[in-house]
Amino acid sequence: MEEQVKQIEKNALEELKKCTELKALEETRVKYLGKKGELTALLKQMGSLSKEERPVIGSMVNKVRDELEEIISSKEEELKRAEIAKKLESEKIDVTLPSTKARRGSKHPLNRIIEEVEDLFVSMGYDVISGPELETDEYCFERLNLPKGHPARDMQDSFYITTEYLLRTQTSAVQARTMMANEEKSPIRVIVPGKTYRREDDATHSHQFNQVEGLVIDKDITFADLKGTLEVFMKHMLGEDTKLRFRPSYFPFTEPSYEVDVSCFKCGGKGCNLCKHTGWIELLGSGMVHPNVLKMNGYDPEKYTGFAFGTGLDRLAMFKYGITDMRLLYANDVRFLSQFDRMDK
Repeated sequence: MEEQVKQIEKNALEELKKCTELKALEETRVKYLGKKGELTALLKQMGSLSKEERPVIGSMVNKVRDELEEIISSKEEELKRAEIAKKLESEKIDVTLPSTKARRGSKHPLNRIIEEVEDLFVSMGYDVISGPELETDEYCFERLNLPKGHPARDMQDSFYITTEYLLRTQTSAVQARTMMANEEKSPIRVIVPGKTYRREDDATHSHQFNQVEGLVIDKDITFADLKGTLEVFMKHMLGEDTKLRFRPSYFPFTEPSYEVDVSCFKCGGKGCNLCKHTGWIELLGSGMVHPNVLKMNGYDPEKYTGFAFGTGLDRLAMFKYGITDMRLLYANDVRFLSQFDRMDK
């Protein structure tokens, strides 16, 4: 049996020298030191030896096993280091190479318009305020001179949640809230951008759309102030050559009321498909704040006057960026939105 131990030791050492991978090293370990390994098998035969041979052969087997375990452990560390070095060499990154272009997002066209409008009016001394989208009938209609049963309510197909609450059909509701919240009844100069809701859905309308409302209340405010403000607004957004046309209209919360058309920026007023060959595009509603609205919200109409205007930010974005279908603004189509990335460069 002594010869067997020496032969196992010789074979094991030769095989360990040939091991160049961790997998082969583990297979060699199992072959000689595992539960069914060759050295383990010798130990199981110890019972057949004489009393004198047992300690000698046992000592030899243990010595060989300790030697092989030490060699295997050292070899394992060596192979692991070599494997790591090889991996680092094959996976190294040259940081001096140019990087691949990182895809980035861009501002949504509606956000661009909202920020541009806010920046303009803040520079003119206006405050930017907001109000609830779930509005009461009182603020959405009654305090704007639209009592229950008023026929002008039919102009707005509203989303009622209960008989008292609805999704606001216009940001004009914040007019009343602003006047009511102003306990000192001091002058007001605000714009109100935000979402509104009506039951509409086609290429130029959506059930959800964005409006911006403007409200100014002070002493001696006249139509000239309204006209001058809207000229600055439209020329800033659509170009210095933009002309405005005021047409008498009807809104319950203003008197007198005006629809405001802008000269077609596509054809310069000559007439085209966009303006239906009229040279004009309807864009705003405006007027002087109705005395009833002032009175209902705590302002003395004999002392104060004011003007209000409102326009759809969605339509403004469509005109400014040449968007043909309003629904594209809400579709979250990356192909559409990625076009606006160029404007950031």
